[in-house]
Amino acid sequence: MFIEQSDGEIAGVSLELLGAGRELADKLEVPLSGILLGDGVRKLSSRVIGYGADIVYVIDHPVLKNYRTESYMRGVNFLAGKYKPEIFLYGATPNGKDLASAVATDLSTGLTADTTMLDVDVDKRLLEASRPAFGGNIMATILCKKNRPQMATVRPKVMKALPFDETRQGTIIDEEISLREEEMRTKVIDVVKDITKKANLADAHVIVCGGKGIGDAKGLQLIHELANTIGASVGGTRDVIEAGLLPHELQIGQTGETVTPKIYFAIGVSGAIQHVVGMKNSELIIAINSDPHAPIFEVATYGIVGDAYEIVPKLIEQLKQIRVEQGGEVSYV
Repeated sequence: MFIEQSDGEIAGVSLELLGAGRELADKLEVPLSGILLGDGVRKLSSRVIGYGADIVYVIDHPVLKNYRTESYMRGVNFLAGKYKPEIFLYGATPNGKDLASAVATDLSTGLTADTTMLDVDVDKRLLEASRPAFGGNIMATILCKKNRPQMATVRPKVMKALPFDETRQGTIIDEEISLREEEMRTKVIDVVKDITKKANLADAHVIVCGGKGIGDAKGLQLIHELANTIGASVGGTRDVIEAGLLPHELQIGQTGETVTPKIYFAIGVSGAIQHVVGMKNSELIIAINSDPHAPIFEVATYGIVGDAYEIVPKLIEQLKQIRVEQGGEVSYV
């Protein structure tokens, strides 16, 4: 699998993929390998092993300091041609998706994009990569029966990383390829980091999400009031975003953010597949919906059937009282 890194930090999705890859490799009874490309990245190999890899292939080269499709594709293609993996996974990040599509084209193999579930058919040695399809109405499992490697990009936050084991032993293999800066068709002139303040739902510990059932801006005010009461972040389903009630960066689901908070309030959320795949790994899910048959109750830890306009104000009142009793803060332990 491709271990994405930037400025000496391994991307969180790559650590999550090592956890998922460990399970697949154990089922197939093969070693789990990671590919680490960059400049001065060999020192990261022990972390890759500590998070589950058996082997780390390292190409450490100045031309690989910054991600570029051409240079990274050459590195991955070289290693794939030499070691011939059965399965190759990438994080569904901008760089991961760009690299995966380029490699898949060059190797003439299949690629399943934005996967949310992974498994293997051990007898046929087929990767079963599943993702929402047809507008999120079904889960499609996609197979690549003829070509190798079988490839998939996996959304961040849908898999779980293994605990880091500093005692774990593995093999580090250094590889070299010919790369010359003057041969690269694209040049990195400068790297500008985004320093604007944006809501980062992926890192939020508590999220209050409003769905189509909140109705309008009045209902959204309740969502914000509940969130302010407990110090939570606000998110919305696609219906809420398309209605213009919240900006797109606050959308949760298949075409938005994937989140894994400690507590997730789903207010007026029906529970369509395209939304559920973005929040189902939350530790505690509290759903409020007037429809007792709403699919959201199938994934909820606790469900309340009723009108959000009646329930949420009472919930806010109770939480404010708890906050007073706890000296101004609400504990989520």
